[in-house]
Amino acid sequence: MSAANPVDPAPLGPGLLVLVVGPSGAGKDTLIAYARGHLKGREDIRFARRRITRPADATENHIALDEDAFAREMALGSFPLHWRANGLGYALGAEVAEDVAAGRIVVANGSRAAVPAARARFARVKVVHVTAPLDVLAERIAARGRESGEAVRARLAREPALDAPPDLTIVNDGPAEVAGEKLAAYLRGL
Repeated sequence: MSAANPVDPAPLGPGLLVLVVGPSGAGKDTLIAYARGHLKGREDIRFARRRITRPADATENHIALDEDAFAREMALGSFPLHWRANGLGYALGAEVAEDVAAGRIVVANGSRAAVPAARARFARVKVVHVTAPLDVLAERIAARGRESGEAVRARLAREPALDAPPDLTIVNDGPAEVAGEKLAAYLRGL
């Protein structure tokens, strides 16, 4: 599931990690992209690019790693936070630790299952839960073209619970600009 970096257990701070979590298809990447575009010029806010053991594609801006490279980086302690979900490895890179150590706010697409490890690894964590009705989630997942039918249903059946109520919940079932502005406004207020 999730794990903090075992090499350096000291909590990272004084900055803030904002984990944007929620089910597949909720629109986390879309809302993060909206906020990034509307918070240009804010040097105190950074947006993380995850490392994922999946080839890069047009649906997500991530750094692709194969399983061997992911395991190597994990063993070296390069990831301040990493987890497994949906058969893939996910991680935040060393630049996240550097930005948080410099006192910045770092916004990252995360996993609900990784929240406890994030709270153990970072001195300050805020959780934004993005969600949508089940039919909207299924339609969005199918539209990506990575999965269909039973795979979509299986993905939606995996719903890890949060360890505590989120700091903000956004129901993303309308225009992306509306939900995106909720995230951007929240980040402006931090």
